[in-house]
Amino acid sequence: MSATIIELGSFSGPAYSFATRKVFAVGAVAVLTALRGMYRAMKRSTKAALPRKPRKSEKLIQPGLTLYTACTMNGYKTTIALEELGIDYNVVYIDFGKKQQKEPWYLEINPNGRIPAIVDHDNGDFKLAESGAILVYLSERCGGKLWPTTRKERHEAMQWLMFQMSGVGPMMGQAMYFQRIALPKGNHQPFAIKRYVTESNRLIQVIEKRLSDGRPYIMGDMFTMVDIANWAYVATAFWANINLAKFPCVNAWVKRVKGRPAVEKGITIPDKRPEFFGEGNIREAVQKNAASFELPK
Repeated sequence: MSATIIELGSFSGPAYSFATRKVFAVGAVAVLTALRGMYRAMKRSTKAALPRKPRKSEKLIQPGLTLYTACTMNGYKTTIALEELGIDYNVVYIDFGKKQQKEPWYLEINPNGRIPAIVDHDNGDFKLAESGAILVYLSERCGGKLWPTTRKERHEAMQWLMFQMSGVGPMMGQAMYFQRIALPKGNHQPFAIKRYVTESNRLIQVIEKRLSDGRPYIMGDMFTMVDIANWAYVATAFWANINLAKFPCVNAWVKRVKGRPAVEKGITIPDKRPEFFGEGNIREAVQKNAASFELPK
């Protein structure tokens, strides 16, 4: 689906300037020349005042929904969901290095100053933050797609979504933070690393047990928002220094989900981070990633 990426400060709308030229002519030929020029100027002015087809660059204006995001696991949840649902959307890249997530204009969208957040222009510019809430909203926006249909299954799906939001995301996120941000900056916290890596392994084992009955997805035969939410973190286990090889069912599920075209595309928006998946120059990527954050004083 179409996603236009806007980097803040890189785009400005069309500007129009009108200059009045005074023509001084001597002789009949000069007068006719001046009149001809005035006629052409009037024609151009009239044409400019009429409605016109937008230029290609102006098509950045709201296709229906705007996503504010960055290259993180929570951000990828939302881009994957949008691609799976086929929703046209604009992407505004939030630069953590410039602390754009803390700027007053963004806090009007998400008071918590985190990504992702959306503004649904087709619903009165409705603002919504928190990745789990966004996934549920997007499903409802599309008539319940990527969500079970029966009441019992819907509540069970919500259970597994909350499992990710309250467990997998926070634990793996902290394991990543202490190893990929704090440690490269010289703040080594062995107890914190052990605590969060151990808990992350335990949570992945819960998913392993769930998938051990042969079901292809967490909710069974149906691919849902639950898979999107959990996959975004579990698939990037390398970044938390967790080896998925000891979780065969999870490992197969990760590969199965990654094979979906919308997932492949979703993890490239606003940009791809191959290091999250153990690819590319890891040492360089770790240093670059850490440089984008400041440790609390």
